[in-house]
Amino acid sequence: MSEAGQLEQHIRIQISADKLSAFIQFNRADDSFTCSPEALEQYVKDNGVIYGLHYDVIHKIAKDPKAYYYNQTLIAAGDPPLQGENGSIKLAYRLDDDSLHRPIENADGKVDLKEVNRINNVQRGQLIAERIAATQGKEGKSVTGIVLPGKNGKDARFKVGKNVVLNSDQTAMYSAIDGLMTKTDNDKINVFPVYEVNGDVDYRTGNIDFVGTVVIRGNVLTGFRVKAAGDIRVIGGVEGAELESDGSIEITGGVMAGDKGYLKANRNIKLSFVQDGRLHAGENIIVSQSIMHSQLKAGKSVVCSGAKGLIVGGCVQAGERVAARTIGNTMSTATVIEVGVLPDLRTELQELRTSIRQLVDGLDKTEKALGLLDQLASVGQLSDDKLALRVKLGATKRQTNEQIDTKRERILEIEKALEDTDLARVDVANVCYGGSKIVIGRYTRFVKDATKRCSFRLQDGEVTMISS
Repeated sequence: MSEAGQLEQHIRIQISADKLSAFIQFNRADDSFTCSPEALEQYVKDNGVIYGLHYDVIHKIAKDPKAYYYNQTLIAAGDPPLQGENGSIKLAYRLDDDSLHRPIENADGKVDLKEVNRINNVQRGQLIAERIAATQGKEGKSVTGIVLPGKNGKDARFKVGKNVVLNSDQTAMYSAIDGLMTKTDNDKINVFPVYEVNGDVDYRTGNIDFVGTVVIRGNVLTGFRVKAAGDIRVIGGVEGAELESDGSIEITGGVMAGDKGYLKANRNIKLSFVQDGRLHAGENIIVSQSIMHSQLKAGKSVVCSGAKGLIVGGCVQAGERVAARTIGNTMSTATVIEVGVLPDLRTELQELRTSIRQLVDGLDKTEKALGLLDQLASVGQLSDDKLALRVKLGATKRQTNEQIDTKRERILEIEKALEDTDLARVDVANVCYGGSKIVIGRYTRFVKDATKRCSFRLQDGEVTMISS
């Protein structure tokens, strides 16, 4: 038998699915088998393996085949294609760095609250962001000699906000004005002019409605309103005032609202304490000391984990998580904590149920009136004006039923969202006192006895308390 025929009978060439590796496998262990290195090389190439050959390995197999009878041996390796890196946007300032908005700590450990406001100021024409180009992929090559294309990285794109401009080739972003560089919804990059109040917001300043960021170096007094398209920063405290921001709200002191006014931010709210207040944040609410007898709503989380870290009284709602050192008190003051669904959905659910009750009441009155008119029609005593009323009431009945059906469908959608609460949790680092009510999704647990260091989560349709 020829050498080629022997190779055919004794050896099988295997190529991996990705065409980047080739192996020799002996079909049988035959002590009489011999072959020359040149013949084995040619046999490998005849089987389609022509690139990345390990000639030293092939020669060793030919010289001592017995050593390779029972193993699959790598004889060729191709070059894998390389994926290019995705492009990115490099900013002049780290806009998401919380350390930029913390009070500066001196060498002796004291905190200088006067230096809490470090603003990302930029000047007109200043470069504020660069687009780092994506890199191209590098092609590879299979063991069969086929070129394997490399995948190019994806280009990044600027999210253009207000008062910024791009250069002609879309690689750099510049400020169009002097102002504050910040992000708003959907991570758009903006430069907002800063309106500063060097004192309290009172009758001297009046209400503030500004297209940029507002910095108040004083207090916001009861009855006044501050609206900003950027952030609101108060180097002081807030009484029963109205603060609305498309960005974030940060207060060095706290809020003593007296059940008046509210704070609303599309992103985050940070403050020291809140008492008898109403806060609504699209993302997070971070309180360093205490939340007392207040109504808080956050799309993501409410965190009160400072030295005191107390939540007592009122209702705190968060889409994902509430964390505090202490919830409730020894007097069993009613304290409600709700997580697992966006607070706006809970509010909408309550409004829908109230609306349906009103519609059902109205429908009942309409049906009773239609019943009387139907009786008159059955005895031929229906005048023209009552006939017109009958037609109108019939249309009202149909419209009301449609409204009820639509609202009930929306209720089902929200209730389904209430079921999806796998990640929702309430974490208590110190004590959760009796009188607290924990709601996760549509499930409720009343805490009867004080419990230390615990976490509440939803498991098997129940709000479960886990020791931590």
